[in-house]
Amino acid sequence: MSLPGSITDRDLQVAEYIVEHFRGSMSMLDARRIEWELSEPFTISRGSITHVNGVLVTLKDALGRNFGRGEAYGVDYLGETPETMLAQIEAVRGKITSEITREELLHLLPAGGARCAIDLAMWDLEAKLSREPAWKRAGFQRLDPLTTSFTIGMRSSSELEATVRRHANYRLLKIKVDSNSPMKTLRLVRRAAPKSRVIIDPNQSWSMDLLREFAPECKSLGVELIEQPLPVDQDSDLASYTSPVPLCADELIHSCVDLEKAVGKYQVINIKLDKAGGLTEGLRIAEAAKERGFRLMVGCMCGSSLAMAPAMIVGQLCDYVDLDGPLLQRRDWENAIKYHSGRMDPPNAALWG
Repeated sequence: MSLPGSITDRDLQVAEYIVEHFRGSMSMLDARRIEWELSEPFTISRGSITHVNGVLVTLKDALGRNFGRGEAYGVDYLGETPETMLAQIEAVRGKITSEITREELLHLLPAGGARCAIDLAMWDLEAKLSREPAWKRAGFQRLDPLTTSFTIGMRSSSELEATVRRHANYRLLKIKVDSNSPMKTLRLVRRAAPKSRVIIDPNQSWSMDLLREFAPECKSLGVELIEQPLPVDQDSDLASYTSPVPLCADELIHSCVDLEKAVGKYQVINIKLDKAGGLTEGLRIAEAAKERGFRLMVGCMCGSSLAMAPAMIVGQLCDYVDLDGPLLQRRDWENAIKYHSGRMDPPNAALWG
């Protein structure tokens, strides 16, 4: 099965150009901590945050005329922080600034935020050096606009109703819940936004008994997808369970090797570049998941337009898109992605890729 991202003659031509002009030219690597303030506290079953903290990697060519940027936030539930990611980057700095390819990077660093930031910066710099957009280098004929969900975190009933009504014009809403009265939450959402499609995300907070109890009403309320309802180490019973609502694996899947864990249990795979360790592995997961019959979702760990831009490439292959990070922030980069009630325009070339 051939998907965008497979090697073509055009890829080989571009690769030859990059070898001639790019190999050995990453003479400068800058890695620093970044922080974005959220427009309001964001609460899920694991806790609440008011800021998102990540790393920004900038790679420059030998002459300093071209640069590529990559932004990543890591996997917080695995203990990744800006400090751990920066430490990983520093540990391999000498190899990143020498003769390394994105394929070699997959073996140099594990999946996670550090590799993600470097990989995305490499894609960006390669696009500038080759004068070919990243989406074209990934095998796509064009980069189409996408419709993203808008995520609504946990809050009081009155605050939830007001927030849902303000965003009832969004085609797709993603509702964060836990094990405490999630059906009450969904009924309220349905009253406040009867025309919106709905995904719910318990973030591993349900048990198998709760899933059996809640799933039928989720179906009757028009929920399209339940994202990672069970803890990843307690989902074995899903193999003998037929859910009335499709189930999406999120925290279970980080790289291609994890896909076998989802076979027979989940119908949809959520690809996040931070988990995968970059766009290179993200595209590999998409191809491998489709070969196994999974549908796809692309998600994010919050973050700015710079983090969403490369994820939009994976989004071209996905049934569900959850790239609303910039909509949750007070500020964004210059040349930010433009959103229109959830519709995302392709990123400006000045932003990334």
